[in-house]
Formats: sequence, C-alpha cells, structure tokens
Amino acid sequence: MSALTKKVAELMHEPGCAKNQAKSEKERKKGCGKQLTPGAAAGGCAFDGAKIALQPIVDVAHLVHGPIACEGNSWDSRHVFSSGPSTYRTGFTTDLGELDVIYGGEKRLFRAIREIIEKVDPPAVFVYQTCVPAMIGDDIDAVCKAAREKFGKPVIPVNAPGFAGSKNLGNKLGGEALLEHVIGTEEPEFTTPCDINLIGEYNVVGELWQVKPLLDELGIRILATISGDARYHDIACAHRARAAMMLCSQALINVARKMEEHYGIPYFEGSFYGIADMSDALRNIARLLVERAPMSGSSTAPKVSSALDRPFRAAISGFIDRFLPS
Repeated sequence: MSALTKKVAELMHEPGCAKNQAKSEKERKKGCGKQLTPGAAAGGCAFDGAKIALQPIVDVAHLVHGPIACEGNSWDSRHVFSSGPSTYRTGFTTDLGELDVIYGGEKRLFRAIREIIEKVDPPAVFVYQTCVPAMIGDDIDAVCKAAREKFGKPVIPVNAPGFAGSKNLGNKLGGEALLEHVIGTEEPEFTTPCDINLIGEYNVVGELWQVKPLLDELGIRILATISGDARYHDIACAHRARAAMMLCSQALINVARKMEEHYGIPYFEGSFYGIADMSDALRNIARLLVERAPMSGSSTAPKVSSALDRPFRAAISGFIDRFLPS
C-alpha cells in the first residue's frame, strides 16, 4: 500500500469528525471509505482542496506540478486577502507537456524550484502533486528533499493528486502536509500565556480583520492562523500556542486533533458569525487559556467578562433605541 493510500485511509476514518463519532464501526467504514461516483468530485478534486486550504499562506511560493490547466483552475478561487506579502498571488506551475509524460517531470520540477528560489526567494516553496505526474510516477517527496538539501530552504511536498478523492479530502491532505513538514520546525521570538491558533480560518475577503481587533482588546495574541493571511514562520511556530479555535472542522479537524495529541493544545469548535457566536467563541478562548494558566484565572476572567459585555451591551442598547423605540 502506497503512502498516499495509507494517508487517505487514515483520513477517511478521522476520529475527530462529528459524523464519524455518531456512526457504528461498520457504518463508519462504509460511509466514509466508499468510492466516489462519477461526477461526485465535480465541485473540486483533492488537489483543488489542498490548494485552497494552503494558498492563503501569503509569503510562500505555491508551485503546481502538472499541466498548466490545473493551476489555472485553482488560482485565486477563494478571494483571500493579505495584509502584507503578495507572493501567493503569483501562479507557479511546471506546465507539463506530452514529452514530460513520456520521460518524466522530476528534472523539470527541480529546475522550477531552483528558478523560484533564485528569482523570488520566498521563505518556503509548497509543491503540489496533480494527477498526471502522480500517474507517471514522479516522486515529488524525493525531489523536494533534494531541493531542500541543495538550496537550504523548506520545500514542502503536498501529495494530493486530484484522483485521490474529493475537495474535502484534499483540505485534510493539505493539513497533513503542514503537520508533517511545517508545524514544529521553528520557534517563535517570544510567547505569551494568551497565544492561540485559529484553524480553518482563511481570511476570505478580509473577514479575519473584523475579528482581530476584539482579540487584541482582550490581550489575546493570534500566534498562527491556518491559513488565512498566514506567514510561513508563524505556522512553523504554531506548536507553541496555548489554545486553538477550530472554525471549519469539515476541512481541518485532523490538524486540531493531532496538535492536541502531539503538543497538548486544547481546542474547541466555534464561529465568529453573529453576536451570540462571537461572545461564545471569545468566552471559550478565555476558558481554555485560564484552564492552562490557573494562577491568572482570578484576574483574567473578570477582565474578559467585562471586555465582552461592554461592546455587546452598547450595541444591543443602540439597536433597541433605534429600531424598537418605547
């Protein structure tokens, strides 16, 4: 059994998935491991899922190893915004042709990585496997390892060819690439007792920027977002967070669960949409941080409660005065 096949089988039975937890062992295997029907992946293949999950990492180069149409179909499909670097907005591809199918595309991939490093010099290069090179047997793991040793930069293989499965499976395969090759490889300049990770947040049309001021006001620092408006260094340091919030469990629940297992980072699933969900999310973040720092609980909890209540009470009062006059 190939490494990809093993990884797909593992992700099909993700224990952190709420749907899996509600099934019997027999139904769990039947429901998640069944083959796709023709056309079932029309909304996006595994490669597309991995690409949109990781492309919001804004300072790295995203190199698609395959025909140029694969990059064209996935480029900028999410409309994610960046507060700084724009490297992620450049489409890089090896543009495989018929001769590459015959002779193999590994040398072409290595040259592409070298050209990106020489001309763009990103902190890392993410290399995405697609259907054609996977079927002809191109070993992107070996090429990425050779390039990493040659150029002294992280070159991350994302082994998620389209035929592996659905877009959702591709999201999880992208998360696995981060767990295996990125998270835990660097250390932050400093840490605080209020460092958190946001997992499954993509900063679509800048939505993250509406939430960050509230966290800043509470003294909560976002150590890493996976992966909206993210920097490579921040994700590499994500293992030092004190707590995590899962915003899209359908996509990256495997990342949250494994980070809890490997690094002891507790997480909860929440949402930033609406006053009630926002309030619950901020309170849950505070609860996890206080649980991990009991000595500060007596002073932190009242501050969090007060900071949460003030803006919401003011907003609700204004709404009542404006729309529900006495």
